[in-house]
Amino acid sequence: MIKLRENVPLAPLTTFGVGGAARYYSEVSGAIELAEVFEYAEKNKLPLCILGGGSNILFSDKGFAGLVAHVVGTTVSVVGEQLSASAGVSLLAVVTAAKDAELQGLEKLAGIPGSFGGAIRGNAGAFGVEISQCVVSVKALDRDTGMVREYHQAQCEFHYRSSLFKLHPQLVILSADLKLVPGKKEALARVMEETIAAREAKHPQAAKCAGSFFMNPTVTDTHLLGEFEKDNGIKARDGKLPAGWLIDYVGLRGKKIGGAMVSDRHPNYLVNTGHATALDIVTLASLVKTRVRDELHIKLTEEVQYVGF
Repeated sequence: MIKLRENVPLAPLTTFGVGGAARYYSEVSGAIELAEVFEYAEKNKLPLCILGGGSNILFSDKGFAGLVAHVVGTTVSVVGEQLSASAGVSLLAVVTAAKDAELQGLEKLAGIPGSFGGAIRGNAGAFGVEISQCVVSVKALDRDTGMVREYHQAQCEFHYRSSLFKLHPQLVILSADLKLVPGKKEALARVMEETIAAREAKHPQAAKCAGSFFMNPTVTDTHLLGEFEKDNGIKARDGKLPAGWLIDYVGLRGKKIGGAMVSDRHPNYLVNTGHATALDIVTLASLVKTRVRDELHIKLTEEVQYVGF
């Protein structure tokens, strides 16, 4: 039986630290509880929002006039070279469990905020590694049919920061199995430490933000590609330019609107400086998109999901 709470503040549940309250809120940890939430929302004609680790999501200042189902969980298991975890576990806990089991493949994802399920849904990646490279299968509950189905890697439609589950929100991830390879615990721990240090060097990881706000766009402008390569001494990967470099190129590094700021260290981070509203962040994001579109003829697309606007 699900437990419902009313008027629950959402800001503390997100990495941005902004947003109003949920009319109804429930913590869920498996298919049965999720199915009960789906049934309650449908019966009472309530909008439904699935919340994971609270990164890559921005709730309106008005909150959410429906039911927020917060997916939580602690289950991580390792058998041989296969790691299985429930969706609500933090991604860092999964990466750490792999390291402790001396399994290699996830260590460069250390420091990415959010839940394991959210990482699968958005095909989280960093430093040339994407979580989809390790996925064997994913179990998800279909809100429309009430059925649990297992999707093998090829069926998950993984692309850059996307997947079948992101394209079809009625499919809610329950768990996933990963295939890793043997590694040495000390070496894996060192890579994790170096990765987190590299992320910290770009931007303080304790900052109130969602990490990268925009996806890196594919660019065909040869002049702009040349400018990037001249500035950085490296070629663009797969024709994509870092959104942060483009934002800096149009002069928006450090730009502020209210309590929201384009980070002066990593311009693809939009930061709550301490008193930002959700409206401040959305307005700043809109300015960034407009300037990049008007000056560079490039459309930026948010990684962050807006809810309640």
